[in-house]
Amino acid sequence: MLALDLDDTLLRSDLTISYRTRNVIKRAEAQGVVVLLASGRIPGAMDKFARLLGMNKRPGYLICNNGTIIQESHTGKLVFESTIDIDAALTAYDLAVAEGFPVQIYEDNIIYVSRFNEFANYDQKLTGLRQVVVENFRAMVAEGCHKLLIPGDPMLLVPLESIIRTYLGDDITLFTSKPYFLEILPAETDKGTALAKVAGLLGIDRESVLAIGDSMNDEAMIRWAGTGVAMANGDERLKSIASFVTEKTNDDDGVAEAIEKYILGKSL
Repeated sequence: MLALDLDDTLLRSDLTISYRTRNVIKRAEAQGVVVLLASGRIPGAMDKFARLLGMNKRPGYLICNNGTIIQESHTGKLVFESTIDIDAALTAYDLAVAEGFPVQIYEDNIIYVSRFNEFANYDQKLTGLRQVVVENFRAMVAEGCHKLLIPGDPMLLVPLESIIRTYLGDDITLFTSKPYFLEILPAETDKGTALAKVAGLLGIDRESVLAIGDSMNDEAMIRWAGTGVAMANGDERLKSIASFVTEKTNDDDGVAEAIEKYILGKSL
């Protein structure tokens, strides 16, 4: 099985997938490799890329929201979902607001924001989702959510991450997806646990799984997979734990390089 992150991994900077990479993925599938996408994006923001790879026409899986949602790519059927403990979510929200940060929730193809911010504007351009400001955001958090995202200056997010981790510890999963996005997920929920679930459904051993990513939201699946590959343009922390690091970036077919080397070149 081949698990691919989207942004800054499979996708080039212009949010396209090169012909070479698409062709290499098809060749891997022809050899019996199951391909799945694993992203921090919500299902609606992953669909066009799944279609581009033909995943709407064959049985497959999408790991969405960094592992809080797993759905079939060809039917849209929900296989698994998890939401943050409400008390933990409210505590995280209160801590973020107390430190002056906005907070975001992604549901129903909408970015719900506690207030407008430059990072949400960038996220809107990146995902194609529309942005809605919620007046009583805390009440929305109290209704339950798959994840909370706190956008902000990377230097300022570091101490906030420490504060939230001190208060909530193992009650949540906490990491940075992009340097300016701090994400809060349900406890024991991430791309790695989701990847393990899909592998279990398909009867695929972890040693036969190749995962490719670039950021710290990919850490869990890079650690879980038998072969974990970090992109050349990836986070240095991820590179240090990966089995291999590509020589090429996401803009130069780094994913194709990894597939050709570790799947088409030899059997996992």
